[in-house]
Amino acid sequence: MERVLPGGHISGCTMLRSVFRLSRLCVRSPSCLLSRVPLLRPPVIPQCSGLLSVSRGLSSQSPGPSRVVVVGVPNPIIWIRTKIYFFLIRAYLDRDFTVEEFTDGAKQAFSFVSRLLSQCNYDALENLVSSETLKDVKEKCSVLSDNYRHALAAESDEIMYSFPGDVAIYYDDNGRKFVRILMRFWYMSYADIPDEELEGTKVFQVVMGNENVKDTKRILTANYEFRREFTQGVRPDWIITRIEHSKLLE
Repeated sequence: MERVLPGGHISGCTMLRSVFRLSRLCVRSPSCLLSRVPLLRPPVIPQCSGLLSVSRGLSSQSPGPSRVVVVGVPNPIIWIRTKIYFFLIRAYLDRDFTVEEFTDGAKQAFSFVSRLLSQCNYDALENLVSSETLKDVKEKCSVLSDNYRHALAAESDEIMYSFPGDVAIYYDDNGRKFVRILMRFWYMSYADIPDEELEGTKVFQVVMGNENVKDTKRILTANYEFRREFTQGVRPDWIITRIEHSKLLE
């Protein structure tokens, strides 16, 4: 039973043994496998409009890259709440914790784990994903078509945007301290899935030079929840306790 505070995984490196030391993640450890995955920095967000937007160098009128813009309105209550909890984590649990490092690490972890899922490489996920969550996603993946499984994979350079959707600090019945952070991701996919099967997702027709040849890109969404125990003497390892891919794994 959780008690919320008032007010609210590859041997050869530390990441491969227990993956998600996101508070001191691969950005500090060059020898780590995941640290070699290119990092995608969060886009600059216009503060005056109150809207989240992200763009890539795209153009449908001429050869070369195309342009995609994603716009959404953040929930101001959740935004303020996450800011407060991140302050509490840094002030009372881990002085070295930073949102930037966690977000970079979470994006690398999301890309790595989603690709393993698309390959049905479940053995490599045993120390990265909680046993309950891994059992659940294995059952869901077992009934997916090849196209759907392919759509699970998110390459690092195809992650369009990410942000923390919720944060919780709590104790269990034994007095152990935990932090859970739910990360939301938007990523591009070339997966060949009928549009009617992905109702609610963004679909873009990208023209690359020849107007008669079109590449269909979709922006898919996923939610990954990360948990870490902050009890004194416990290793600072993060593990994924929730995996959701909209219209694919829910």
